[in-house]
This record gives sequence, C-alpha cells and structure tokens, in this order.
Amino acid sequence: MKIITWNCNMAFRKKAEFILTENPDILIIPECENPERLSFGPNAQQPNDTFWYGDNPHKGIGVFSFGDFKIKLLDIHQSEFRYILPLSVYNEEINLTVFAIWAQKPKKHSCYTEQIWNAVHFYSHLLDHENVILAGDFNSNSIWDKPRRVYNHTHLVDYLKTKNIVSTYHHFHNQFHGQEKDPTLFMYRKIDQPYHIDFCFVSSNLLDKLENVEIGAYEKWTIHSDHKPLTVTINI
Repeated sequence: MKIITWNCNMAFRKKAEFILTENPDILIIPECENPERLSFGPNAQQPNDTFWYGDNPHKGIGVFSFGDFKIKLLDIHQSEFRYILPLSVYNEEINLTVFAIWAQKPKKHSCYTEQIWNAVHFYSHLLDHENVILAGDFNSNSIWDKPRRVYNHTHLVDYLKTKNIVSTYHHFHNQFHGQEKDPTLFMYRKIDQPYHIDFCFVSSNLLDKLENVEIGAYEKWTIHSDHKPLTVTINI
C-alpha cells in the first residue's frame, strides 16, 4: 500500500497527472479544490473513492483512493479541528483509521501545532487502536519549539509515542526531529529556505510492515508546488 501526502499549493486539477504517476493507493492533498472543480483527465487513473472537506471551494483538503479502499468521515469529527479529519479507510481485508491533516494557524498566535495537539487529545481513544495513520501538512517542526509551550512539536511527537505512533520518515531514515536531512517544503520555492513540515505517523503494527519512505526531489516538484510529496509504502 502506497500512501502519498502532498500539499499541492492549490490548482490540483492542473497538477494531478504528475502525482498520479507515482501510483498512490491513498492520496492526501492539502490545498485541494472541491472535486466539482477537479478533473483527472481522460487518460489518468480515476479515483475509486474521494472525500473532500473545506469551506473554500478553491482550497480544502482532498483524500483519494486508487485501489479498492473506501473513505468515510467518522461521526466523531469535530469541525473546530478544521482540516484534521478522522477517516475510516477500509476494504474487505483491513480497516485503517486515517487522520488527514492540514494544520491551520490559530487566531491568537502563530503555532500551528496547537490545533493538532488539541485534536489528538480529543480523539485519543482512536489512537489506542491498531492501524492508525496521521498524514499531511503539519506546518510544524521541532526547530520552532518554545519549551514552555505545552503544545510544541516535540511534545506532540512525544505524546504520539505514548500511543505507540511514530513518524515513518524518522524511523526509516534514522533521523531526529528538528534535524531532518530531507526538506518537504522550500519556502517561496527557494532552495535556500528548506523545512521539514509534512509527516506520516503510523501505529507500531504498521511500522513493522514499513517498506519505504521517500520525499520528492526539489528539481522535480518545485515547478508544481513549494511542498514535496512524502511517499510511504507499507506491506498490507
């Protein structure tokens, strides 16, 4: 199973064909337009199922299945945690709890992690299950931690560890948070402004089945977005 998350920097209808060449099974696209405005083209692989959420038809979050998986928003979803979507992604063989994430800046300060922190605590009972995935644009990294802030990025990572949920990239490539060798964002598409802010966390039973974690190259993807796709392959 190949899971790809990619903040497409809007206008996904003009870019879908490029990410589809990566053959995702599940595709999570922050800054995606409403499916009514989206076409994959007659020659492109068509999604088997689609879920989109947003209040701006030009800029929400889209989740697409290209295998036999179905996608359903869980009834427990709270709209106050905008763009942190608890989804059931399932087929006849397995049921995954997938949190599709596009973190938003709070009104009162600039720490994007607060929203995710509050959401994972609200949904904490779901995190105790197996087959949990949190993937998307977290807009955060340990380099921006403020030690006295309870909801900083490192505290979020530590909390997820208590649920036996860890970052696939950091596990697979033996990296430390805040010291990543591979950026997922080049601010304003400038090569001298690299950051790692897109993640895919999974529960320990899925980590045991992890086959590969890859981040797209600057040269290939910068023409399409300031973000690079994060691709995670799990043997399920």
